[in-house]
Amino acid sequence: MSDKKRLIVSSHNLSPELQQELHKQYPTGFADHMIRIDKPGGDFFYAVLLETAEVNYLVKVNVKIDDDPEEEEDKGYYDEEIKGAEEIAEDDTDEDDE
Repeated sequence: MSDKKRLIVSSHNLSPELQQELHKQYPTGFADHMIRIDKPGGDFFYAVLLETAEVNYLVKVNVKIDDDPEEEEDKGYYDEEIKGAEEIAEDDTDEDDE
């Protein structure tokens, strides 16, 4: 087992040097590297590991959880009809006839 110190810290409380190190270790982002940490009482948080020479950090990251994905579908972002779709379809069939 490692003799390194182990700390849990929020990503907002990282020093600029540790933030740079976090970006070095996860250059393309850490969405695929997050782990869920379950706390007593049913609470949880998401974190990523950050290793330095002296300390192993568990860095808490803020994650927005989509509570009700079906609710978003009902907001009417997508219309059933696309304006001008009939004209486009007619133009396509005219070109096919040529």
